[in-house]
Amino acid sequence: MENSRIVIDGTSLTCAQVARAARGDVTVAVAEAGRERAAAAWRVAQEVAAAQPVYGRTTGVGANRVVDVEWEDADAHGLRLLRSHAAGAGPLVAPEIVRAMLTVRLNQIAAGGSGVDPGVLQALADVLNLGLLPPVPMYGAIGTGDLTALASTALCLLGERAWLGGGGADGGTERGPGFTLRSADALAFISSNAATLGEAALAVTDLRELLDASIVVAALSLFAVRGSEEPYAPAVQEARPHPGQRQVADAVRTLLAYEAPVPARIQDPYGYRAFPQVHGPALEAAAYAEDTVTREINARAENPLVDVAGRTVWHNGNFHTAYVGLALDSVRAALFQTMALSAARLGTLAEPSFTGLSPFQAATEASSGIMILEYVAHSALADVRRLATPAALGSAVLSRGVEEHAGFSTQSARATTDAVGAYRIGLGCELVAAVRALRLQGRTPAGGPLKSAFDMSAAVLDPRVEDRPLDTDIAAAADLLPGLARILRQAAA
Repeated sequence: MENSRIVIDGTSLTCAQVARAARGDVTVAVAEAGRERAAAAWRVAQEVAAAQPVYGRTTGVGANRVVDVEWEDADAHGLRLLRSHAAGAGPLVAPEIVRAMLTVRLNQIAAGGSGVDPGVLQALADVLNLGLLPPVPMYGAIGTGDLTALASTALCLLGERAWLGGGGADGGTERGPGFTLRSADALAFISSNAATLGEAALAVTDLRELLDASIVVAALSLFAVRGSEEPYAPAVQEARPHPGQRQVADAVRTLLAYEAPVPARIQDPYGYRAFPQVHGPALEAAAYAEDTVTREINARAENPLVDVAGRTVWHNGNFHTAYVGLALDSVRAALFQTMALSAARLGTLAEPSFTGLSPFQAATEASSGIMILEYVAHSALADVRRLATPAALGSAVLSRGVEEHAGFSTQSARATTDAVGAYRIGLGCELVAAVRALRLQGRTPAGGPLKSAFDMSAAVLDPRVEDRPLDTDIAAAADLLPGLARILRQAAA
């Protein structure tokens, strides 16, 4: 089955595949072409290091780059490097992020730029297939290399640290794949942003799914308030033809194709009237971020870079992830904008002049109904607003001043993960309110994908309207969002 096996070749890994490897019951295999590229790079790295200084192989690292490693100390140098750098702190990151890191690093080594012993490819694949994890603390990277995370991984391979169980258990296990990394390969193995890129791949995969689901939820809300379709008309979109804006408007028209609503107002609030103009930039920002992360996870971004064709190595700055950090910063800013519209639409769904129902869609005049949903949604929105602060506004001067810049893409990826989680909650609140409004109105979409979305949601969401805790409703609605995204994608296919 296609979903049961992922073949890593170093050139074609996608963000969606990273997510499957991190979360699904899949087997990871290494393509022969990837093994061959890694082996060729390993041979060239050894040849070059025997003839000239190579950073990290024959020298120290950071400010110690000017210090040569004496031949009698060469075997111990790499192990000292791994031990000294495996010093992250704080709580361990989520198991799925660690698995995403392992998947990305496996692919990067198969790309053939690191010069690491190709035998490590099978060892990493075995770790993934056995469901084992290295301990990876949260704090230790700033977007110029996930050195602490990968040094910890290397020590697990060497047997100095215990693997953790795949379920994220606190205790370690002595059993697990091992591999004796050569001392000269130590820096080459940890010279990567695999943890940052793995988390970024998960975040953009989730975000693109939620942004598609958002269009379906917004269409249900528009239908529930008897909103106007004029803002989505082709003539309007052609007048200012931004691709994302047109994509949103086209999708809403497809969802409403079976309806013939008579608008209740000549003009709706921004949550409906400006939805394409606000949600479109979020779609474009997410697509750009996914393209950027995809390019990075298939790149040969190590320093030094092994050039097999030129039979040399290049000392370079490809380790810097400014592209990823800035793309994710942009995503979060756009996400806040479109989430604010979701919260605004939720407000209209609590208002009798828009729904024709009791205030807050309540069962009795004095009941609270869905009142609390607005509080929950705005609480989540406040977090997204806080997380939208660009991580790129920070910088750092490290290692005695020779590493004088950082983009903090690691922090940007973490903030994006958290923002996506908050957005899921806010969107779930809107879905609960939209479905409840339609039920109370006794209205059902006439057909097509919007009816499929309503039926899917109505089959899961609790139909009771008396005052009761709505926490389970919100959680159930959030779980429905991937299904709504699939409906939209099938409709657009």
